[in-house]
Amino acid sequence: MQPDLWYSLPVLTGNKVRLEPLALEHAAGYRAAAATGSPDVFSRLSTPSGPLAPPTTPAEGIRHIAAALAERARGQRLPYAQLDARTSEVTGTTSFFEVNPAARSIGIGYSWLGERWRSTGQRTEATLLMLTYAFDALGTVRVFWQVDSTDAPAHRSVEGLGATREGVLRKHRLRLDGGWADTAQYAMTDEDWPRARAGLTQRLAGS
Repeated sequence: MQPDLWYSLPVLTGNKVRLEPLALEHAAGYRAAAATGSPDVFSRLSTPSGPLAPPTTPAEGIRHIAAALAERARGQRLPYAQLDARTSEVTGTTSFFEVNPAARSIGIGYSWLGERWRSTGQRTEATLLMLTYAFDALGTVRVFWQVDSTDAPAHRSVEGLGATREGVLRKHRLRLDGGWADTAQYAMTDEDWPRARAGLTQRLAGS
C-alpha cells in the first residue's frame, strides 16, 4: 500500500467524462454549469466547510473552488472538476473524501451535475471511473456514500449502484436553510465490486 497514492488525485478519462483536479481556472465553467441545475441540489449539499449556496456570480464560483482547495490542503476531501470529454465544458463536480489508507476505505460525494448533462450517462461513467480507480488502483476494500435522508432520488441512485445501506447518522450536516440533516450511509465492498462494475458497464453501454 502506498498512502501518498491515495491523495494523488489523477486525471480519470472516459468516453463521456474527464475528471481532473478542481482548480480556480474551472470557476467560470463551474458557475455556468451550476446555473443550469436545480436549487435543490445545493440545498442538500454540505461540504466540510459548511453548506453551499448556488454560485450566481464569478466571485461566488471562485469562493466555492477556493473552499474546496482549502479542504484538499487539509486532507478533508479531494475535489474533481467533471468535464464533458468531447467539449471540455465543466458539467459539475465530485470528490473523494474521508480518505483512510490504513483502513483501505474512501468516500465518494459532494457531487452535483448541471441539468444539461443529466440522462446523458455522465454520472454513470464518472462513478464507474472513480470506483475503478478506488478498487483496482488503490486496492480499497470499502467505498461509501453519504446521502441526505430527504433526497429520495439520490437514495435510488446509490442503491442502483449495488451499495448497501448501513444506517443513519442523525443531525449529521447543517443544511443551507439552517436546519439539521440526517444522513443515510451506504457502502460497497471489494466483494460487491465485480457485480457492480458489470452492472455499471452494461448501463453505460445503453446510455
